[in-house]
Amino acid sequence: MSTDTPGLLDKERIIAGPGYNRWLVPPAALAIHLCIGMAYGFSVFWLPLSKALGIKEAIKCGPEVGFWAQLFTTTCDWQISTLGWMYTLFFVLLGSSAATWGGWLERAGPRKAGVVSALCWCGGMLISALGVYLHQFWMMVLGSGVIGGIGLGLGYISPVSTLIKWFPDRRGMATGMAIMGFGGGAMIGSPLANDLMKYFATPTDVGVMQTFIVMALVYFVFMMAGAFGYRVPETGWKPAGWTPPPAQVDNAMITQRHVHVTKVWGIPQFWLIWMVLCMNVSAGIGVIGMASPMLQEVFGGSLIGLTAKFGELDKDQLKAIATVAAGFTALLSLFNIGGRFFWASLSDLLGRRLTYVVFFVLGGLMYFSVPSSSNAGNIVLFVGAFCIILSMYGGGFATVPAYLADIFGTQMVGAIHGRLLTAWATAGVLGPVVVNYMREYQLSLGLPREQVYNQTMYILVGMLAVGLICNLLVRPLDDKWFMSDEELAEEKRLAHERAAASVVSRVEGAGDDTISPAVVFLAWLAVGLPLAWGVYRTLQSVAKFFA
Repeated sequence: MSTDTPGLLDKERIIAGPGYNRWLVPPAALAIHLCIGMAYGFSVFWLPLSKALGIKEAIKCGPEVGFWAQLFTTTCDWQISTLGWMYTLFFVLLGSSAATWGGWLERAGPRKAGVVSALCWCGGMLISALGVYLHQFWMMVLGSGVIGGIGLGLGYISPVSTLIKWFPDRRGMATGMAIMGFGGGAMIGSPLANDLMKYFATPTDVGVMQTFIVMALVYFVFMMAGAFGYRVPETGWKPAGWTPPPAQVDNAMITQRHVHVTKVWGIPQFWLIWMVLCMNVSAGIGVIGMASPMLQEVFGGSLIGLTAKFGELDKDQLKAIATVAAGFTALLSLFNIGGRFFWASLSDLLGRRLTYVVFFVLGGLMYFSVPSSSNAGNIVLFVGAFCIILSMYGGGFATVPAYLADIFGTQMVGAIHGRLLTAWATAGVLGPVVVNYMREYQLSLGLPREQVYNQTMYILVGMLAVGLICNLLVRPLDDKWFMSDEELAEEKRLAHERAAASVVSRVEGAGDDTISPAVVFLAWLAVGLPLAWGVYRTLQSVAKFFA
């Protein structure tokens, strides 16, 4: 294709002209993140899928049907533990695909990456729907796990570099808005999936296949709208009246130069920030997966006004405390999402390194307090500690892109962020393994259920201490790591950057990109209404906890 006539998805086509309103970019990012964020909520499908053949009761596989046989069996139902591997695949593929194709994204632009993400994520759900219909688990692993996981990685990092370039004055806030959407995806998707499964369920069908199809189609519309809403600023664009802070004064950690993504594996600061993210996420993600059983086992009957311990409760009482625990889990999800915007925005004032110091010191104190509050039966302190912990877990995700931009520059921050997400993939295995296996080990020693998490909390304090040390060791980069002016110019050429949008304007037949405030309002409304509905449904669950 001629370079004079860029294609619809090419980066040259989406350079914003004079008058473009940068506040249109965050809702475009949210439209994609709210859809792929359903990865967090996929566990809503496990119970129905574990009875896909039996409908009311699972048709259990014989002892001769192991994990590999379950991939192909059509005669018995899948185990929930087998289905859970899809959740692991999501985050392993998210990290690895973001690391693999992050450099391509910087050159291809966010629109093309957003379209590929939509095709992978939604196409993967359709393949999974076929897998449910044929009762072939390998198709679900391939569809949502592998292909969908690649879509997750590309969709997750697609707005990072663009938002940081549009909001050099508020890097943390900008990335916090988008990554808040990833945390909010399950808040919308989980209740929506539940409602759809109830609607499609029949005496012979659990309704998962139809739910996958409907959600894939709805998500595709939203994600394509988000991808086509992306615009990139002209080279050197700055907000009116804003000047970059001088690097020598209080902002020595913020560079005005740029590092090439191919060099980051060899830079000590990259690995220090990798450990910072890994330790923060490992501690939080392990707790997320066990939040509901932890509350139930620690407080038992006191959740419903009884003095009985967990092991002394009957079936109806166990069901009642499970409802309360579901409200606790919903409350944590609200703090996880709110923390992404709150802490990332606060980092614009505190600086990124100090923000992480707060995460590790305050988080360590919260984990350290949990055994005391559980032994004292103080549910308010116990719940409060975990709400703060989960806010900082989400805040860590949202703050790290701006941290990378400060240290490594903005030219290839999306690609560098992609490589850093391998820390998330590692934490997705490390955190749950530590929490789950320590729980089993403590139970094997004969400890009461209300005490099996105490040692785990102290281990998580140790992990945060490691993260704190790594964070304090982060220093500005040596000059040798930055691109020379010639290397930067070549990278900008490869990234199809233009000094101005006039060439593109001629192609598109437009003089400038002045946007009506009504369009900006409608864009925010399109993502705000589903998010508000998700918050409302989550608050309904939270109410059961406080009741």
